[in-house]
Amino acid sequence: MNGNAAYGKKSFKRSRSHFADRITADGRDGWPVEAGRYRLVVSYACPWASRSLVVRRLLGLEDALSLAVADPIQDDRSWRFTLDEDGRDPVLGIRYLSEAYDARETGYPGGVSVPAIVDVPSGRLVTNDYQQITLDLETEWTALHRPGAPDLYPEPLRDEIDTVMADVYRDVNNGVYRAGFATSQEAYEEAYRDLFGRLDALSDRLRDRRYLVGDTITEADVRLFTTLVRFDAVYHGHFKCNRNKLTEDPVLWAYARDLYQTPGFGDTVDFDHIKRHYYLVHSGINPTGIVPLGPDPAGWLTPHGRERLGGRPFGDGTPPAPR
Repeated sequence: MNGNAAYGKKSFKRSRSHFADRITADGRDGWPVEAGRYRLVVSYACPWASRSLVVRRLLGLEDALSLAVADPIQDDRSWRFTLDEDGRDPVLGIRYLSEAYDARETGYPGGVSVPAIVDVPSGRLVTNDYQQITLDLETEWTALHRPGAPDLYPEPLRDEIDTVMADVYRDVNNGVYRAGFATSQEAYEEAYRDLFGRLDALSDRLRDRRYLVGDTITEADVRLFTTLVRFDAVYHGHFKCNRNKLTEDPVLWAYARDLYQTPGFGDTVDFDHIKRHYYLVHSGINPTGIVPLGPDPAGWLTPHGRERLGGRPFGDGTPPAPR
């Protein structure tokens, strides 16, 4: 999650990523694409980090870009590697992601966020730019993509993809946080209306088309999915986004199940990590620390019927190998 957040007029505002270097094919920022050099740090709880998990798997970058998974429960030093033996990441040798931040900039005053990419040889953070990381994996890391990797950011559709993603980010991805962390009724209601207005528009858009842009899965679908998959488990109750559940919108529920059942999506989801993070870490919203048992995740595997709309999930490519 992006730890850089601020409040203005009792509204939640997400700050821009502080470390915005890019890992590129030509290495123009000093970080060339290189197999095995970098480590992607994520939490399964975080929707922003989950984007990178989906994209990494779809593109077959598992061998080129190693993965560190943080504990979903943070302490006062933020993301920690207590899931690993001795509480230390086995590749980076650190206990807290903040150590990679400190190696990059001593005394950095901002929040420690995932996703983050760390340079393994130096132990320094390269980037925590959650908006750009997946786009660069798709466009700069092509030499390391698996054979048959889909084009998730096709050049002829980029303007439309960017427009759709901007709307989804403002009203949905960040909209649930604006509602959940609002500290005034006015701010909450504004976020609530923006969220459900956008979800209604997306439902209309997807009624007769399988994917958001074009006839294949794109980055836009990845970004919407990671919020939808958390909606009923977390955002509906915990963040008071309760006009209706995802399961009560036939179009969006079928769309989300279609993606969940597509290799690379559902197999990167961990509902246990998701629920424990939100309900235990956000003590101001859930002071009892009770983690709900539901909803039953079995519904995600029920038939969705979206095949009738056609579309080619991976375009001219192929699905990733089964896990």
